[in-house]
Amino acid sequence: MGSSAKTVKLEIERRDRPEDKPYFEKFELPYRQNMNVISALMEIRRNPINVEGKMTTPVAWDMNCLEEVCGACSMVINGKARQSCTALVDQLEQPIRLQPMKTFPVVRDLIVDRSTMFDTLKRLKAWIPIDGTYELGEGPRMPERKRQWAYELAKCMTCGVCLEACPNVNDKSDFIGAAPISQVRLMNAHPTGSMNRDERLNLLMGPGGIQLCGMAQNCVESCPKGIPLTTSISSMNRDTTIQMFRNFFGSDHSVG
Repeated sequence: MGSSAKTVKLEIERRDRPEDKPYFEKFELPYRQNMNVISALMEIRRNPINVEGKMTTPVAWDMNCLEEVCGACSMVINGKARQSCTALVDQLEQPIRLQPMKTFPVVRDLIVDRSTMFDTLKRLKAWIPIDGTYELGEGPRMPERKRQWAYELAKCMTCGVCLEACPNVNDKSDFIGAAPISQVRLMNAHPTGSMNRDERLNLLMGPGGIQLCGMAQNCVESCPKGIPLTTSISSMNRDTTIQMFRNFFGSDHSVG
């Protein structure tokens, strides 16, 4: 659609409550230059009238940073999971079809509950164990080469897009998905975080863990931050295999 277009057409999947049957509602809005999906939704919120000219309820969706950092505005746009803040109307085929991600429970309209992903990060202890109750002084330095690739993993905003794209994350599997696996790699690479390395790897080998990955590679293709997720999965496959042997033989030696 070029800048000469007069309107923007949207088809939005809606439901008032999680148990309600979803339905699609159509909207047509005046076109503005540099419009994104978020601004279209804001226009509907300001004037919630559908194509039939009937007043309806404003569409519910999540948003926060509006600059592809928080991950809150993730949804399925024209069949592809992505952030709605960076989805420019000019680059989308119309009518623009908006749906909630199906990997997570739907709360209302386009809002989903991503608690399972955050709970997984808690279970895997995806943080650096410093309680802040006393001064620790300078921490150990991370080699520059390791810091550079670790920074790429740190770009993860837990948006859930990689889980939505993964065929192994579904209602018949408890697979945790690529993002938590990559975060284990990140935390284990940290000089202080490595103290809990074995614990994280053992958790990664538990229920829903890395063994359920089918290496479809959809995650790395869909990640909005370009994080090398399949590289992380391969690295953690190696580390968990070594950890399995260490557990079996009772070795206390560190593995590089």
